[in-house]
Amino acid sequence: MTVVSSQTDTEALTLTFVADFDASVQRVWRLWQDPRQLERWWGPPTWPATFERHDFVPGGRSNYFMTGPEGEKGAGWWVTTLIEPPHRLEFEDGFADENGDPVAQMGSVRAVVTLDEAGGRTRMTMVSTFESLDQLQKMTEMGMEEGMRQALGQIDTLLAEDVSA
Repeated sequence: MTVVSSQTDTEALTLTFVADFDASVQRVWRLWQDPRQLERWWGPPTWPATFERHDFVPGGRSNYFMTGPEGEKGAGWWVTTLIEPPHRLEFEDGFADENGDPVAQMGSVRAVVTLDEAGGRTRMTMVSTFESLDQLQKMTEMGMEEGMRQALGQIDTLLAEDVSA
């Protein structure tokens, strides 16, 4: 399993994942940069993602939806706030309606992803910061932690493939 740890900090309003991968930092970076690779792991196996837009630049917007086992869809969005290839990515993440517009009552989550070389492997740390304790608790109840753990667990298979782009 790639996930080394996950930790919820209710005082800091964060959910942090740490995962190690047998690949270079540049290779793991491409999993975030390339929407076709991103959609193969963003979301748990039973809720695969489809990225309709992925403007991977500061200020860029991404729109995606995840499709459940019964064909139900859940849409989401990102606005990228910082890109420092290949080591740091920051974005706002939230739920979207059927038109891809943010669902304001759900708020947004600030995500910070760092990739560090660790003895020939890559350590990815992903910190999600919530707007409030209520939002953190709602996302936890919705299964965010387990869903992200499952999503990250798909990365090893993708990295094992010979993908040059």
